[in-house]
Amino acid sequence: MAKAICWIRRDLRLNDHHALYEACSTHESVVVVFVFDTQILDQIRDRKDRRVTFILESLHELDRKLRLHGSQLLVLHGDPVEEIPKLARQLGVKTVIAARDFEPYALQRDEQVCTILEKIGVHFRTVKDQVIFEKGEVLSKAESPFRVFTPYSRRWLERFQPRDDAAEYVADLSHLMPASEIKDLSIPLEYGRIDFEKNDLWLSPGEDAGSALLQSFENRISHYRDHRNFPAEDATSHLSVHFRFGTVSIREAVRIIQRIHNDGAETWLKELIWREFYQDILANHPNVVNSTFDPQYKDLVWPGDDEHFRLWCEGKTGYPLVDAAMRCFNETGWMHNRLRMIVASFLTKDLLIDYRKGEQYFADCLLDFDLASNNGGWQWAASVGCDAQPYFRIFNPYLQSRKFDVGGLFIRQWVPELSGLDGESIHCPGAMDVELCGYMHPIVDHDAQRRRAITLFETARVS
Repeated sequence: MAKAICWIRRDLRLNDHHALYEACSTHESVVVVFVFDTQILDQIRDRKDRRVTFILESLHELDRKLRLHGSQLLVLHGDPVEEIPKLARQLGVKTVIAARDFEPYALQRDEQVCTILEKIGVHFRTVKDQVIFEKGEVLSKAESPFRVFTPYSRRWLERFQPRDDAAEYVADLSHLMPASEIKDLSIPLEYGRIDFEKNDLWLSPGEDAGSALLQSFENRISHYRDHRNFPAEDATSHLSVHFRFGTVSIREAVRIIQRIHNDGAETWLKELIWREFYQDILANHPNVVNSTFDPQYKDLVWPGDDEHFRLWCEGKTGYPLVDAAMRCFNETGWMHNRLRMIVASFLTKDLLIDYRKGEQYFADCLLDFDLASNNGGWQWAASVGCDAQPYFRIFNPYLQSRKFDVGGLFIRQWVPELSGLDGESIHCPGAMDVELCGYMHPIVDHDAQRRRAITLFETARVS
């Protein structure tokens, strides 16, 4: 009997699952395996990390579903380079199948696993799953990767064929390995077993919750284009976490867009293509993890100070919308996309602090942390990345607040000491308001810092 391991990583679902489909289509007996990777977990300082909670709770749901089919999820804890080959030997499998991942660590890990498996006669195969188009599929007429979003997006849309590129992969789950054959090999799916604690989440984890959220957004998507920039409104999909961990298939999202055909759906598709653009940049230019995409800024020295960085992290800058965004982020692990741009611009252009410090803070705390999107977004805001915001276009936090938090609803929720101010004062409290409310004075002057930022970049460009 031909056996296979379906090794899940960023695809924590059963529906529309490419790797599971391939495994069940080509093997008589398939076991679904997840490894709590100690190479990753050991780098996490917070033992109540929200991402671990999201993963573990999603795995509980996955295990329950597999048990309904007479199987179970096989859970391991350790270094996958050791654990996957060891399990392959124990089960006598012929193949290990997984979804491709282009993050630098994942590439190195999979290469090592592949080498060891080949030595013991086991084939390691990867398939595309987390994007519609991956490295090498969206190329210019010169057959080279794109470096600018607009032509990349245009070519993405030209190349897209719904039947093939957004195909649904339905696995035959009758091929799942019986639980009796694998139950003794699995560790308990418990927080203590991996030395973490459960945390509260602002959204529900798991495939069913992701599917319900996608359906809910489908009913609201017509308003997305006009309302997506207002953080106080429920206008965005909130699906970034589910895309990150694969509890929702990106293909399913695109299939919904193809069915709807309205302005909101087209705008959302553009955002999903931005996600793929950053994945493509990371895959083709892995050096962006440690350096700027734009080489003229690789040696740029940021003059900002550590105390300002601390106040930015804590939401104590004296700029209401920036502080509201950071306090929300610290409480939930999530931030609205417009607010991500505002706080990133403020850190790099107003406080003149190295974007990598903000990028790392987000990497440590974001529930939906994705290396490609996080790196791409921060380099865009800092004007040092691929197709980035021009260095002389600097967000004015007061104007952004007035435009996108009309009435100060979001500020009132997260900076309650300002809730008594009127709709104008709440965006830019005066000195008397600050004293009366117990709020803080602005830690920098925006206009002065804007001029300093422009001079900083102009000097770097000519040096």
